[in-house]
Amino acid sequence: MDIYQENILDHYKNPRNWGEIEDADLIVESTNASCGDMVKFFLKEENGLITDVKFKCLGCSISTAASSMLSEKLVGKTLEEIKRISSEEILELLGIEISPSRLKCALLPLDALKNLGK
Repeated sequence: MDIYQENILDHYKNPRNWGEIEDADLIVESTNASCGDMVKFFLKEENGLITDVKFKCLGCSISTAASSMLSEKLVGKTLEEIKRISSEEILELLGIEISPSRLKCALLPLDALKNLGK
């Protein structure tokens, strides 16, 4: 098993920023209709910057790991910076080739965050 696969399994088994923020300023979610994976992000915002992030995910190792990895990148960013995160950046975080059938799983957390401000 290579280091990228080990990293995905680590984020799946020990997701960072797992949980909910009771008084979240922003809550966004998304569901992958093809497999049923779901993710919900809870964000705190202060002075235009994200100060805390938590998420809950019911899904496969790819969607959970992608959510965990992405959650680590959000603190200190503005909503506009978050909205500009690309699918290529998510795939780079994962570090492995994602098959077409798993692409929606990998991009599920990004899809949820694209709903910020809607």
